[in-house]
Amino acid sequence: MTIRQPDTLPFTPVVIIGAGRSGTNALRDALTRLLGFATWPCDEINPIWRHGNLDWPDDEIPPERATPAVRQSIRKAFRRIWRQQGTPDFVVEKTCANALRVPFVDAVLPEARYIHIVRNGFDIVASASKRWRGELEMPGLPYYLAKARHAPMSDLPRYAVSALKNRVAIKLGKQEHFDSWGPRFAGIDALSDASLDEIVARQWAACISSSDNSFGHMAPGRVFQVRYEDFTADPLDSLAKITRWLHTPRDEDTLRAAVSLVRASSVGKGQAAAEAMPDTIKSVLEPTMRAHGYLDQE
Repeated sequence: MTIRQPDTLPFTPVVIIGAGRSGTNALRDALTRLLGFATWPCDEINPIWRHGNLDWPDDEIPPERATPAVRQSIRKAFRRIWRQQGTPDFVVEKTCANALRVPFVDAVLPEARYIHIVRNGFDIVASASKRWRGELEMPGLPYYLAKARHAPMSDLPRYAVSALKNRVAIKLGKQEHFDSWGPRFAGIDALSDASLDEIVARQWAACISSSDNSFGHMAPGRVFQVRYEDFTADPLDSLAKITRWLHTPRDEDTLRAAVSLVRASSVGKGQAAAEAMPDTIKSVLEPTMRAHGYLDQE
């Protein structure tokens, strides 16, 4: 008889890695419509991941910062949501900032399986720029209360002050966009004089380059790669492949119901803006886009 060690998780963590506006929400929602999959009842859990490292200047938290106390805190949060959600086989998590710290995540969750979703950089700039300006916001108070319920209580005042300060400044016209939205890559604060499109382009490139490098050092069987465009074009096929990869295949009707809300309507919307995009911004995007097959190889 196998005796389970005290720290062994009784479920498989499935961590979706992707830059902001890459379709991580749509992918998570499709997965968690399947029986045996669950997640947090809020958008992201960055406060859980950053607890104990709140003073680290960006989201590129190195693996050595996954101290026993930090590791225990995050794993406890995963266990808690697993119990609250009815002890499913898989707990799905998507926090976009994790794209910058995969080795840290893996130090906390060495059992994890990863789904890496990548989206066309031109579309990202068009979409993420709206979020930076406070557009496309999630529903107000209920959204923030849901996130607050799963954040460490001791860290809440700091997050509340930062969020309120940014939103008031935008409402009053004192600034055009948030000081920061989404993953905070090293050096982001030095770009205060750069255009918003350049900041977003560098954010996307940093996320994809960092996660590409991290997954390049990981056993291939632990990582499933998918492009947003492929997922939205044929979500049934993508989800079928993912469930087979997780050794939990489902019948076609079940999969079709799970992906019924997935739409491809936003694909290609950044192409028109890309025509007028400065070469300085294109030069940030194009190497990573080329590596993922979005541009012709030279």
